[in-house]
Amino acid sequence: MEREQADKRAIDWGDLRRTRPIGRDFGFDRGHAVDRHYIERFLARHRADIRGRVLEIGDRNYTRRFGADAVQRSDIYDLPRNPAATIKGDLGADANLPIGAFDCVIVPQTLLFIYDLSRAMRSLRAALAPGGVLLATVPGISQIVRENMQHEGDFWRFTDRSLRALAEEAFEPDRIEVSAHGNVLTCVAFLQGLAQEDLAPDELDVDDPDYPLIVTLRARA
Repeated sequence: MEREQADKRAIDWGDLRRTRPIGRDFGFDRGHAVDRHYIERFLARHRADIRGRVLEIGDRNYTRRFGADAVQRSDIYDLPRNPAATIKGDLGADANLPIGAFDCVIVPQTLLFIYDLSRAMRSLRAALAPGGVLLATVPGISQIVRENMQHEGDFWRFTDRSLRALAEEAFEPDRIEVSAHGNVLTCVAFLQGLAQEDLAPDELDVDDPDYPLIVTLRARA
């Protein structure tokens, strides 16, 4: 099999020749985090799914931004320490989610913090009403989230295949859509703590499945 020929010219590493990142705040201290570009692009593409009774992990940010008038009721799900949560539980343990209640469940950047992924996916599937949709995003190539590592834990990074296999434990295979987003440049930028503003739009919009910064899941009950 032919392999691509590497460019063997000398590389000018510039500001990237360092063993410590430019920033450790995921780019938030410079502007908008690079991974959010793919998360928000995914939710924008599936805004029609964000309707009826919607559950979102952590807050209502994406429900408000992408659901608008189609949302009849909005709930927040989180651990008991979140005072804004309208439903409290632990997806990896006692989920405490009502069965068959939600038309859409939005789970952004959450599954990496849950050790028992199979239990979490089954709980999310059970919470969906017939025809309901799960919209989830997970990290592919990413630094450790140190704050979470020191509390509930930071356990996983994903490929499109591993996320699909996880979803197939609870959903029918033909009701699952998984996609990888990002490229080598956006992964490097994210790992260095750079922001969307440090990249050009055409650099952000290239997807290379071998370098997934974000992996997305749309699954229908």
